[in-house]
Order: sequence, then C-alpha cells, then structure tokens
Amino acid sequence: MGRKRHRGRGLLTLLVLFLIAAVIVYDSNTRIVTDTFELGNSRLPQSFEGFRVAHLSDLHAKRFGEGNRELIEAVAKAAPDIIVITGDMVDGEGQEPYVRELIPALLEIAPVYYVSGNHEWASGWPRELFALLEELGARVLRNEYVTLERGGESIVLAGVDDPNGPADQKTPAQLVEEIREDCPGQYILMLAHRDDKLHMWAQLGVDAVLCGHAHGGLVRLPFTDGLVAPGQGWFPSYTAGIYEEAGTQMLVSRGFTGSHGLPRVFNNPEVAVAVLKTENP
Repeated sequence: MGRKRHRGRGLLTLLVLFLIAAVIVYDSNTRIVTDTFELGNSRLPQSFEGFRVAHLSDLHAKRFGEGNRELIEAVAKAAPDIIVITGDMVDGEGQEPYVRELIPALLEIAPVYYVSGNHEWASGWPRELFALLEELGARVLRNEYVTLERGGESIVLAGVDDPNGPADQKTPAQLVEEIREDCPGQYILMLAHRDDKLHMWAQLGVDAVLCGHAHGGLVRLPFTDGLVAPGQGWFPSYTAGIYEEAGTQMLVSRGFTGSHGLPRVFNNPEVAVAVLKTENP
C-alpha cells in the first residue's frame, strides 16, 4: 500500500507540473504584453518630444483573437503617433487575407510603415505583397526614407530591405549617405529586420534603429538575454529591449511567434512602444 500511495503521489506531482508547464507555454504564446522604451537623444527636435512609435515584428501571419482583435486593441491602447512593422509579417502565399484584415485596422489607429524581413523574400510573393501594402495605404520603405513633420520640425524615418532581398539593392551606407546629403543634420530613425547590425548602424551614425528577427530568444530566463534565435544559435547577443553603441540606440522587438516549431517560454508576444525623448533617460 505504501508503494502504491508513493507512486500515486508521484504521478499526481507530475500531472500538476505538466499542467503548470502547459499554462506557462500557452500564456507565453497567446497573451500580448505592451512594453514601453524611451529612446533619448539630444539631436531629436523638441517638437518630437514624447513621439510614440508602436513597433511590431515577426507576426508570421499569426492572429490573436477573431480578426486579430487582441492585437489591434493592444496597439490602439498604446496610442501611437505611427505604427511600424519590421518584417516577417507573413510566411508564404495564400496569406493575402491576413494582410487585408490587419493593415486597414492598423491604419485606423495611425499611419503604418513597413520594411521587409527574410520570410517575405522566401514567401514566393514579396513584390505582390509590397504592392498590396501600398494599395491598402501602408508605406513600404525599400532602402528609402521619408520625413516626418511635427510642430514645424522634422526627422527622417528610413527603412532597409532585408539582406535576403535583391543582391544589387542599395546598401545601408548608400542610403545613409543619401539622407545626409538631402537632410543634413537631421535625426534618423531607421527600420530594419535584422537585429545583429548595431555596430554597422553605430559606424554610420544612425540615431536610433528599430528591428526584430530574434523572437525574443524564444525562451527567456533571469540569467539570459534569450536562449536561442533564428540563424544565430544559442545565447544570441541582441534579443529584446534597448542596446547602445557610440550614441546609436537599437530597440529589438520580441515579436509575436515561436520559430521553427519551437514555442515561446516566459516570452510573451510584444507590442514594443518606442517613445522618443530629447534627453537620455
């Protein structure tokens, strides 16, 4: 009897641990969180103090609630001045309905700007996707820039195609040089998909960069900056939050999905809100 009771308690303990793990994994992959990050730089025009950017990355056509209601509500609550999508919004063909559902809803909140990720270029319909985004009213930045105006002052919002794009595409250095010639001295907010180019952006003197790609490192524990990232292996260097080098700040979004069939753990889908400030926090 004693052995049976001991075995029964052991099975019950395993069942409880399994249920706890299942709840943690379910929560980590379905409950959206909103995190706010201050990007401070004395070069930012005073009119842009407090300018809010809702940053989305690595959606991979995942829906959160019917019609993506939970995602739309989270973005709306962030009260952004603009919304940016830094790549890997979709994975393959047949996902046009997802785009047609999401983009108009986001545009009701704020202007939307988009740059490509590696998955768009592998999807089989990148150029059709870019045309669709423009048709719906989003601004696709393909190694180009726009100026944002506020209170009689302006900043540059630029975006680069993912390296998986055309081999002969304009380089980041060429884009920044073009911006310096056309808009000398202006603050540059850069959109990119890849999270491993901080040193390059710092060398180019870009003020701030928003990117994704790492999916938050999938599993986040107190002693790690994420355990693993697509194409970067174990313990990647840049997975979430703000990183700085030589005056350049890079905000990496944790994104919204797992990767290669692996789920997220202690790493909830994230709307990362960048708040521009004229002083470093």
